[in-house]
Amino acid sequence: QVQLEESGGGLVQAGGSLRLSCKYSEESAVGWFRQAAGQEREFVSAINSNGGSTRYSDSVKGRFTISRDNARNTIYLQMNSLRPEDTAVYYCSRMSATINIRIGTWGQGTQVTVSS
Repeated sequence: QVQLEESGGGLVQAGGSLRLSCKYSEESAVGWFRQAAGQEREFVSAINSNGGSTRYSDSVKGRFTISRDNARNTIYLQMNSLRPEDTAVYYCSRMSATINIRIGTWGQGTQVTVSS
């Protein structure tokens, strides 16, 4: 079973940036999801195993960038122009090869808080 571990969250002011990391035990397609307090978990972004294909939700398109470094077994989510509504716990999980279906389990997540 592919193991994933998120890190990099924190507190940032609106308009600021953060970079999240997702370290994995086995190369695979990976997606980022987030869950704000009292809301359902939602898809944020995904990347296939070789980095050649990516997807973004409309709410983050143009502000967030997903990438991967397979030499470091790490997926990154660069988050720019952060807004208070981006506040959530962020999770990474394994995705299908077509990066449209989540097939992995959830980790502990990493908290991102954007202050206004």
